Amino acid sequence: MRLYDYLPSANGYKVRLLLSWLGRPYELVPVDIFAGESRTEDFLRRKNPDGRIPVLEPEPGRFLAESNAILLYLARGTRFLPEDAFERAQVDQWLFFEQNSIEPNVGTVRFWHLTGRASRYPEAFRLRVERGHEALAALERHLHGRTFLVGERPTVADIALYAYTHVAPEGGFSLERSPAVSAWLERVKALPGHIGALAPYSANAHVTAA
Repeated sequence: MRLYDYLPSANGYKVRLLLSWLGRPYELVPVDIFAGESRTEDFLRRKNPDGRIPVLEPEPGRFLAESNAILLYLARGTRFLPEDAFERAQVDQWLFFEQNSIEPNVGTVRFWHLTGRASRYPEAFRLRVERGHEALAALERHLHGRTFLVGERPTVADIALYAYTHVAPEGGFSLERSPAVSAWLERVKALPGHIGALAPYSANAHVTAA
């Protein structure tokens, strides 16, 4: 099994964290997205027509893109994806929330902040910060009185939300007023198989390298 990934990516981090939780071996194939390696003719034709990472190759010649789709594929039949239909739908709910509210706001704000892009898009940056705070507030409300997101046990929903939320302070989002979120982050971090922090963005990701 191969994983095509850019190590600073939180979307890729999700997949690597689940593989570590599951104890499944894989070959990591680094892809420098800022050098255009995910936009080559071969990558677009064979691996992901959208030109993004991560991409999983579970067996030769078969490719699966979109981080949350990969999580669902890898977690099928494991304790990290509920068998109960309603709980499974709740997992899906939080995966959609992550891609609709957390990743495009908290994730983008962090990326723009760390790579010098924030000043280029001041109004868009302001709106994404605002929506990022709203998303984190929604997560705080849900986690109040709960141990994990779904069914009081860890699922791929926790992985998906953890990936960008645990680095939210790097984008300027304070979690001091989010005690439920902060406690949940510590619970996820304490689970067996946890992996370390995201790699820093490569030099060519910064606007000064453009």
